[in-house]
Amino acid sequence: MASGRIRSTRRLRSWMVDQVSSGKYPGLIWDDDAKTMFRIPWKHAGKQDFRSEEDGAIFKAWAVFKGKLSDGGRVDPASWKTRLRCALNKSPEFKEVPERSQLDISEPYKVYCLVPMNEQVLGNVKIKGRARAGGRKRRSSDSDSEEEEVKEEVVVKQMKEEIITAPITMVGLFSNSMWLIDMLLIFCCLPLAVDELQVNVTIETVPPPGARDSFHVLVKYIGQEVLKREVIGSDVRIAYLPSSPVPPSLMMGGFPRIPLPESPSTLTSSPGIGPQLQALSTLLPFMEKGVILTSTGAGIYAKRYCQGRVFWTGPHSTTTGPHKMNRAVEPVLLFDREAFKMELDHFRSYGGDPPQCGITLCFGEEFSATEDPSSKLIITQITLPWAQQQVKEAEDFRESMTYLRDIASQSGDVTINLVPVPYP
Repeated sequence: MASGRIRSTRRLRSWMVDQVSSGKYPGLIWDDDAKTMFRIPWKHAGKQDFRSEEDGAIFKAWAVFKGKLSDGGRVDPASWKTRLRCALNKSPEFKEVPERSQLDISEPYKVYCLVPMNEQVLGNVKIKGRARAGGRKRRSSDSDSEEEEVKEEVVVKQMKEEIITAPITMVGLFSNSMWLIDMLLIFCCLPLAVDELQVNVTIETVPPPGARDSFHVLVKYIGQEVLKREVIGSDVRIAYLPSSPVPPSLMMGGFPRIPLPESPSTLTSSPGIGPQLQALSTLLPFMEKGVILTSTGAGIYAKRYCQGRVFWTGPHSTTTGPHKMNRAVEPVLLFDREAFKMELDHFRSYGGDPPQCGITLCFGEEFSATEDPSSKLIITQITLPWAQQQVKEAEDFRESMTYLRDIASQSGDVTINLVPVPYP
């Protein structure tokens, strides 16, 4: 059964390479000349401009290929997207490349790379050099590898003898579900009937101390990336630093400062961009005091100090339309931790699109979530690594539950005890 799972991922690789190369899906293209990375369209199904037959085409194609299309042909792009995302994430032959992904543009996409065979990992065990427990043995003249394979066979036999007369119980702390997937694959390999499989899973409901205090900041001028910075800490100022013969300090008030740079030379060579460059040069000095972001227990707050106007979008805004950040007022809550937790719990239980983990600031111009950010003079996209990690773990959790449901349909009852507990 384990070797069958690996063959299934190779089937996915072959299928995905064929689809990218076919050119028949909008936005599904190679991201490099060597064809080792590809872009896959990733528009939220809840967006007003979402086109099911175009933006959801590749996800629907995978559902059709796997025979999982909804009954009656019901249009369900969120479920189609979840199936392909889980397949890509659990396969050792694919790896997401988040630094090349663009999720806050009008036509968002993720980037995945094709992992070479000798670098592939399944769970925490490399498939290079030795066989998985219960799987097909690889031929090797190395005596250490043969000895290791024998030991693994003995362990599996001992496990088989112990569980013939009693239900299986697995208990673990759920910070990464790959341990659970690996254990399930091993048990699936055992040629025996199991009356009951009981899984006690402890879910971590909040990030570990310190994990929340980080920001990933990406700055774009007229759609072109000009700066990318990872900031560890609970505060950061994003501000323009005027040209000076003395290099300015990147610390202000005891915390890091992200400097908005001058217009790069690559922008000046773009045809018809002169008026926008002039407007950008005029705007930058008004951003000198910038915006401060602060991470607290309630969420991510922002306070505007610059003269230039600042507009923002985020997943937890309570009103529609442009959101202006005013000066000399209380800090604005851009990201609500409690709302994010509720969204994450709903996604973990019911699926659909995962919660968003980012905020967008637009300097000097009015901006709303329905507009194309690439046309704006200064766009700053802030993502929260700790939130992204929790979403990834929730995706792994749903993937594990899919395995359990498969086992339940084949091998009897499965009892799952989910125990949410916070960090001590």
